[in-house]
Amino acid sequence: MPKPAGPRVVGDVMTHTAVAIGRDAPYKEIVALMDEWKVSALPVLEGEGRVVGVVSEADLLLKEAFRGADPLSGEAGSAAKAGAVRAGDLMSSPAVTVRAGASLAEAARIMARRKVKRLPVVNGIGLLEGVVSRSDLLKVFLREDGEIEAEIRRSVLGGPALTGVDVTVTEGVATLRGTLADRSLVPLLARAARAVEGVVDVRVELGTT
Repeated sequence: MPKPAGPRVVGDVMTHTAVAIGRDAPYKEIVALMDEWKVSALPVLEGEGRVVGVVSEADLLLKEAFRGADPLSGEAGSAAKAGAVRAGDLMSSPAVTVRAGASLAEAARIMARRKVKRLPVVNGIGLLEGVVSRSDLLKVFLREDGEIEAEIRRSVLGGPALTGVDVTVTEGVATLRGTLADRSLVPLLARAARAVEGVVDVRVELGTT
């Protein structure tokens, strides 16, 4: 049965076969795994797969940044990580995670706010279900222009007061054209069209009757 249309969530775009490590994973193994899988961070698991932290390239690079420096100089946490050789001491904890049912916009906001490139995706008890990356979130902009047009017509322009308005989408840019009886609807229409997944920008060319 086809999946009902609707906004995509993290679970729709995440990588399900996520590579992860345990607390005791050694430094060189972590570097090798990141290189092999072409990822910038790895979740750290314990028990049945509960995410307890994340080791990122930034955590690993502290060893190079502090090479030759006085271990007592600088910020204490960074100096300690620079001397660490196991994932449990290298990782950032608690891990910044997201649920599979979260919206793509929510995941993007978390990444931007916490300055991370990847998020472990966990279930209700913190067990790893996958990983979502920035590139996964950008997949929404691969939607075909015709598909975006159809959704805007259906979900935004479907009301009887909007029969004089149409939309065209080119390279993700939606242009609303036509006439409206109520000018106050213009910003509402633009906002609703911009919220449609895959829309890069909205241009308004609307007159009033």
